[in-house]
Amino acid sequence: MPAKERVCLAYSGGLDTSIILAWLLEKGYDVVAFMSNVGQEEDFDAAREKALKIGCSKVVINDDRDQFVKELIFPAIQCNANYETTYLLGTSLARPIIARSMMSVAAKEKCAYVAHGATGKGNDQVRFELAFYALQPNIKVIAPWRDPEFLARFKGRNDLLDYAAEKNIPVTSTKAKPWSMDANLAHCSYEAGILENPDITPPDDMWTLTESAILSAANEPEDVVIEFEKGIPVKLTSPTTGTETDPTKLFLAANALARKHGIGRVDIVENRFIGIKSRGCYESPGLTILQHTHRDLEGLTVDREVRALRDQFVTFGWSKILYNGLYFSPEREFLQVSIPESQKTVNGQVRARLYKGNTIILGRSSQTEKLYDASESSMDEIGDFEPSDAGGFIKVQAIRLKKYGQAKAEKGEAL
Repeated sequence: MPAKERVCLAYSGGLDTSIILAWLLEKGYDVVAFMSNVGQEEDFDAAREKALKIGCSKVVINDDRDQFVKELIFPAIQCNANYETTYLLGTSLARPIIARSMMSVAAKEKCAYVAHGATGKGNDQVRFELAFYALQPNIKVIAPWRDPEFLARFKGRNDLLDYAAEKNIPVTSTKAKPWSMDANLAHCSYEAGILENPDITPPDDMWTLTESAILSAANEPEDVVIEFEKGIPVKLTSPTTGTETDPTKLFLAANALARKHGIGRVDIVENRFIGIKSRGCYESPGLTILQHTHRDLEGLTVDREVRALRDQFVTFGWSKILYNGLYFSPEREFLQVSIPESQKTVNGQVRARLYKGNTIILGRSSQTEKLYDASESSMDEIGDFEPSDAGGFIKVQAIRLKKYGQAKAEKGEAL
């Protein structure tokens, strides 16, 4: 008999991918279950045991946390990455790391196919598959949530839960809590189920990473000092975490502080790449603190025009590319080289107070960058600035505005 065709499945241990694993086995595939440890609070041993019990031939778990922090999270902090001004891209940031790690396993295990559990209406199908094809152009992709046979059998979450019960597949999702979750070191996301009504307030027991800023966050504020070199956080010091300098440990310390103080919750309606509006709830605790303090330090250390160009083109473009799943693209490489160039002067430290959902800036300093001159900025001394020069500056700026006002007046139009 011919050997079974082998498929590498992006496996999370959750409801969807557990059912997909069983379905692929029913279809006659030899399945290698792949898991990437990008910092999700997962019992990997239990997930491995579950996958093997369902029937896969092998489980491969790669520890990708350090690469995730250094290659994606820290550049995101450097360029203040965000989507539609609010979402800090926690899911999007992890996908390139997961995809690259998965494709290396697929090649090593001689898999002709890769499979994923992303929905047919979401962004992740695009992110994963564009990455797969860029990394291994000849790979074949199985996307069950776009497969007519799979969709006919599983019309929704309740069908998945019923099938799991029938096959004795343990899952954490229930009909009482039907929302979908995705977690990594940077954040946790929640969508689907009752959250699809954008006017329903998320239940308190949905949030898993952060304390409620109002109800249960620490009652005492905590001060933290974060030091940056070229826009990258290199040291974090606080009373409860001590001092951390290792990139991953530093980020974990930021997470621990933010979680305790209820920092980093977001509830938004966003525009998916495929054109559908979607309600998403996100927790990005440590990332929120580090971005907030980084932006503050830039005010002291970055030239005005450099910052404006970076915000308009690099921040916007890089964030959109990540959100849309185009990380492995020439345009991302083009923008990527601009990030460190914009951050050469972002050296110094920020003191912040964490309290009830807020990151309150207490002060900032830099020993190397001298763009800020206290004497020049002071209202109490002249310094090198000549106040009389401002008159000529204003007159030049007013030339076109005078003509604009005159033209409006001649037309009888009010300004």
